Amino acid sequence: MKPLSLTARITSLLVITSLLVLGGGARFMDWRIDHDLELRFRQNLLTQAVALGSMMELEENGITTEAGEAISKGTLINDGQTYYDLRCEGHSPLQSRQRPPVTPTTWPASTAEQPTFFDMRASGRHIGAVQLTLSIEPSREPDEPAVQAGEGQSAQCQLLFEQDRAAVDAMLVGVDWVLALGPLLAIGIALIVVPVSVRRGLRPMAALVERMGDISPNAPGQRLVVSGVRELDPLVSRFNDVLARMDEGLARERQFASGLAHETRTRLAELRALAEIELRYPSGRTREDVLTEVGHIGAELEATVTALLLLSRLQAGVDRPQYQWLPLAPWVEHQVQRHAGAHQPIVRLQDETSGPLALRTDPALLEVVAGNLLTNACAYAPVGDLVRVVLHDSMLMVDNDAPELEPEDVARLAERFWRKHPPSAGHAGLGLALARAAADALGLTLAFELNEGRLCASVSWPLDLVGGHSATEPGEKWMRPGT
Repeated sequence: MKPLSLTARITSLLVITSLLVLGGGARFMDWRIDHDLELRFRQNLLTQAVALGSMMELEENGITTEAGEAISKGTLINDGQTYYDLRCEGHSPLQSRQRPPVTPTTWPASTAEQPTFFDMRASGRHIGAVQLTLSIEPSREPDEPAVQAGEGQSAQCQLLFEQDRAAVDAMLVGVDWVLALGPLLAIGIALIVVPVSVRRGLRPMAALVERMGDISPNAPGQRLVVSGVRELDPLVSRFNDVLARMDEGLARERQFASGLAHETRTRLAELRALAEIELRYPSGRTREDVLTEVGHIGAELEATVTALLLLSRLQAGVDRPQYQWLPLAPWVEHQVQRHAGAHQPIVRLQDETSGPLALRTDPALLEVVAGNLLTNACAYAPVGDLVRVVLHDSMLMVDNDAPELEPEDVARLAERFWRKHPPSAGHAGLGLALARAAADALGLTLAFELNEGRLCASVSWPLDLVGGHSATEPGEKWMRPGT
């Protein structure tokens, strides 16, 4: 299934939003107009009914009015036929020429003082009605004397006034069509205009995509140019950061491949040169001496390959640590003694732990960490220098003099095949990389710091991996503090 384009997504969102906003607005306007027209219709209906009641006269023969013909047609909008029915106590009913087509169930029993409105249907016709109570005064001549008390009192009457709502309903239907067609017309225009506008607005993104296609690993250093669009500039900046990290990674991989090729080629070239020289120009050395030199070169090559295999397995997570309790002080002292010698820098151990402690770790992997740190310190420290090994409760520190190291070199110490000094026998530049990989596998933290020309390498571990030592019973028993 073909993925939905960004233009279609934006168009869909705009159309849906417009439909909701315009549809909701139209619905609210329709309700408001219907409400206002209904109020105006009822007000007009009541006005006509009150006007009719004001024109009524109470005479001896009954109730008469000259308003029947005057209001036989509606006065709201266009023509709307009106009907009325008047009932007074002691008088005969008075009705319009055409009787009301429908009457409410409460007519004429209700005597409510407030007008009551009705909305009724009869024979497919929509009728609006109002029922109210009127007080009609008796008629008298202008020169007739005032009515004495108790004579010619006003009559209480019930008036039912109805009007056909056809004109109002037609107006409401027209308003509904206008309010319904307006949003539909706007959405139709949006469906045509929005995709074109969106495509024009996305031109900077299309240019950015085209520019990205020209970037490849074979041409490092290429970067995207800032487009000047506020939404795209953060994307360009992040992509340039990714390109910078990719270039750094590729440079490290190329350096690793170059270093590996150099180390392998050097050892193989030494073996070939040794064999050719001995064949063409015999040195007179015994076979044991020649084979011993060949064995040394082979051992160096094997050490490089073994280190690479171990580094790859550690970084891939193939080698799983085999945890056990290891006494710290005796173990570190043993490692120091292995690296101490007359022709090497002086290696001294400082035990600053609070008491006999044990570390829950893998001794083989921990030896990779500590052994490579000590080997590196002894190999690159000046002859006669003091290499300090300090053991704390939470870390192991190896400190040695490093006069040729620069601050910017510290970040590269754990890179594969990186060496500050020229290559020397037995050192391929993998020791600190192995130490970093083994420390990561054990959950330890390896850090380097250069302070006043001395390099300090520290390996720290969480305190929950440290246990206490008890030798009160035969054999040694290691336990966590507080257990």
